[in-house]
Parts: sequence; structure tokens; C-alpha cells
Amino acid sequence: MRFLRQSLIGVVLASITLALLVYAGQLTMQAVQERLSNERPAPPPRERVFAVNVVTARMEAITPVLPAFGQIQSRRTLELRTAMRGRVTSLAENFEEGGSVRAGQLLVEIDQVDARAALDRAQADLQDAEAETRDAARTLALAEQELEAAEAQSDLRQRAYRRQVDLQQRGVGTAASTEAAELSAASARQAVLSRGQALAQSEARVDQAKTRLARALIALKTAERDLRETSVFAEFDGTLQGVTLVEGRLVSANEKLAELVDPKALEVAFRVSTAQYARLLDENGDLIRSPVTVSLDATGAGLTATGRVSRDSGAAGEGQSGRLIYARLDLAPGFKPGDFVTVSVQEPEIDNVAKVPSSALDAARTVLVLGPEDRLESLPVQLIRRQGDAVLIRGEGLEGREVVVGRTPLLGAGIKVRPLRQDAAAQPEATMLELSDERRARLVAFVQSNERMPQEAKTRALELLGNTQVPARLVERIESRIGG
Repeated sequence: MRFLRQSLIGVVLASITLALLVYAGQLTMQAVQERLSNERPAPPPRERVFAVNVVTARMEAITPVLPAFGQIQSRRTLELRTAMRGRVTSLAENFEEGGSVRAGQLLVEIDQVDARAALDRAQADLQDAEAETRDAARTLALAEQELEAAEAQSDLRQRAYRRQVDLQQRGVGTAASTEAAELSAASARQAVLSRGQALAQSEARVDQAKTRLARALIALKTAERDLRETSVFAEFDGTLQGVTLVEGRLVSANEKLAELVDPKALEVAFRVSTAQYARLLDENGDLIRSPVTVSLDATGAGLTATGRVSRDSGAAGEGQSGRLIYARLDLAPGFKPGDFVTVSVQEPEIDNVAKVPSSALDAARTVLVLGPEDRLESLPVQLIRRQGDAVLIRGEGLEGREVVVGRTPLLGAGIKVRPLRQDAAAQPEATMLELSDERRARLVAFVQSNERMPQEAKTRALELLGNTQVPARLVERIESRIGG
């Protein structure tokens, strides 16, 4: 009985537990169904507003700048050559690579022994020719006098012969006397012919003496020129480069000794595309004398110089494209022939254009402008010129409109935006810095110890570092090279 009673109690408890589980499952199912059947209204959609940078497009006259890269070269470069062969006996003290020379300075002297001997022989030959000329002149004068005497004697003989003929006709003279007078007259005429022939020979001798004298003078001038060409002088003030000569060396005729370069007569040669070249032509197709600015990023400081376009190349060049243009530089201290520089050429002024950042223009040549209720509008424009990170554009209705800078694929016509009205193209940068004494001393020490920096650039950098405020760009360049 006890076992039966305990078994019934277990069955009852199990039944109650099962009933509770079923009831709990029903409650859970009802709760889930009620949750699923309840539909809450969706929140009203809100329009997304983007923050954009805008700049105001102002139509104005702008002078574009054409960037290019070029090389500095000298307008006066002279190859020093010797026309005579021989051994170098003397060199100028500053005849070395980079040596500075003055106009008219003696640079190289070659052994003059042979040249002086040739000059002495030419002078002796000239003396002989002059003596021969004088002797020929005296002989000619004597021949003329002898001819005059022979002619006078011939006249006397002829008159004597006519007188004998007259006497014979009157019966006073004899035939023998007449014949003797005739023979004397014939002999006198023969003497005149002989003296005439001697005169002609004397005149020919005079002509030959003149020719010999002219040849002697030519030989003398040639010898003097050869003697002068044993010495090489500087034609103008300049700097020597490509020097390969030492004293005592044997040189051949027309051998290149060095190059003399004028460091003050500098120009820059740079190549531009054909389209860029066309923009530098005037109405008549002539090249405009546009101003140019040349800059060289030297160690620690930038070198700049100004000039003007002077000419262009006569041909495009084999295997080249575009056009090669030359610009004559004004005073350009610190620049040397061979420097690779950046060239900025001022193009003719363009009217009625707006300058905006290049990120405002898309590939379809349109810009987004701010419309009513701060909604964007697409405005087609004409691209006039690219200027670094900016573009020059022109379009109808662009004047005074606010243009979106930094376009993204999310922006388009009709999008509502929140404009940020500041010049997004301006990059904030500190132009001047106040340096501590320790930092200033470190920069000055680096500039003073840098042997590769040109003296002009070093002086300029030290002058700027001595001021209270120093350009940030100069400090950045120096510290980038010393690891600061």
C-alpha cells in the first residue's frame, strides 16, 4: 500500500509539471503572436544634408602662368684652341677648372722658338726684296737715260746721212761718204732698239721686284700671325671649364684646350608643347616677349631670377616634340650653366574668367553651384586654363555664384547641402616663425658648414636667419636636410 501511495503521488506530480510546461508554452506562443501582430508606424524619413565647402566665383582678368622645366646655358661660350703645335711653356695662374679670367689676359703660351725663327727669316727676305726693288728702280732709271742718249745719237746720225745725200746730189760729196753715213745711221737705230729692249727688261725686273716684295710682306705678316697665335688670350671676362692642359704638354694644331664661359650672359632653354607655344604667339604669329621667372631649389634657400623670352628654335628637333624656347635672363647671381631649373612664363592676360580649385570641376566640364534653399544645381562651364591645383573657367550665369569645392559621388543636382563659406582653396600655413636661440644656432651652423651651397645662397639664408621672424619654408628646407 505504501508503494502504491508513493507511485500515485509521483504520477500526480509529473502530471502537474507537464501541465505547467504546456501552459507556459501556450503563454509564450501567445506572446510571440501578439508581438508579431502588433505593427508600429515607421518613422517619417528625413532628408540627408551634406556639408560642403563653397567659394564665390568672381569674374576677373587673370594672367595665366605657364610652368615648364629648362636648363641654364651661357649665351657666350668660346672654345679655346691653338692654331700652332708645340710644347706649352707657360700657363696663367688661374688657368684651371672654374678659374676666373679677365678680357685680354694671357692664358696659354706655346714655345715660340720656331715661330720667331720663321719671323726672322721673313724679315730678312723682306729686306732682300726691298733691296731688289731699289736696285731694279735704279737700273730702270739708267736704262731710260741710255735709251734717250741712243735716240739722240740716232737723230744726229740720221741728220748726217741726209746732209751727205744732199751733198752728193749737188756733186760735192762722194758715194763712199754717203754710204758710211747711212751705215752709221743704221747702227744708231740698232742701238736704239737694243736700249729699248734693255728698258723693257728693266721694267720687267721692277715688276718682279714688286711681286717679290709683296710676297715677302705676306710671309712677314704670316710669320707675325703665327707668332701671335702661340699665345692664347681671353676674349672676354669669364670662367674656364673643361680644362685638360698642363704646363709642358705637347699640343697639336687646333686642339681644344678649354672653354671660356661668360657667367653673366645667361639664358634658359625650355621646351613647351605645341599648344602652349601657340598661346605665346601674337596676332602676326611672332613670339611674345613674355616675362619669365626662373627658380632653383638650392640647399637651404631658393634662387630666383627674372628675364624675358627672346627667341625660339628654328626646328622642332629630331625625335623631339613641341617647341624649344629661349629666354634671356637679367642679373642671375648663383646660377651656373647646366642648372636644371623651373621656369614660369606669363601668358597674355585673359578677361572674364573665374579662378576656382580644380576639385570643383568634373569630367563633364560642369560645376555644382548653390541654388535656392541650399540645393545644388549643375552648371556647364568652359575650361580655359589649368593653373596647378586651380582652373580658370567661364560660363553663363557663373558670376557671383557659390561653387562647391571637393566634389564627391554623393553630390549632385537637387541635393540639399549645408554650405561652409570659407575659401576652401586657401591652405593655412605659417609663413613666418619665431625661432628659439638653440634652434636658430643649429640652423646657422648647418648653413655655414655646408660647402655645397653657393655663396650667394648661403649669404641670403644667413641674412634671413638673422631676422626675428624667419620664413617657415626656409626652416623646413634646412631641417629636412639635417634631419630636424
